Amino acid sequence: MSGELRPEPVDGQVAPAPRRTNRGAGRALIAVYGLFALAATARAAVQIATDFAEAPLAYLLSAFAAVVYIVATFTLGRGTPRARRVAMVAVIIELVGVLTVGTLSVLDPEAFPRATVWSIYGIGYGFVPLILPILGLIWLYRTRPVA
Repeated sequence: MSGELRPEPVDGQVAPAPRRTNRGAGRALIAVYGLFALAATARAAVQIATDFAEAPLAYLLSAFAAVVYIVATFTLGRGTPRARRVAMVAVIIELVGVLTVGTLSVLDPEAFPRATVWSIYGIGYGFVPLILPILGLIWLYRTRPVA
């Protein structure tokens, strides 16, 4: 037993097991999130340690992105109902962040003298930072609990 609650059988039917975010294609999604958590953390750590005065906003945004990726990685990996809710919040914050920072970095490049993970919608990472939260939201929707 993993401590999960299963829905009670209805009319003698056995209730389906809850769908988990960490099964099937979710494992690949978690691996990509983990890779981005590692990359964003390393990037932010180096930027903050060596050149923080040059672009503090950009480097703090990279650190924030790293935290969001770490949270998403672990909560998607847990796959419990509570972790799903936290993952949903993290992925929505990630999508809002990449859209906001991406748009601001296009409209006002001087505000971002150094690139962040989310600059120009993640151009430095092949736009994966833009695509990843969309895939995360789709996966969370596809694995949502059935009524």
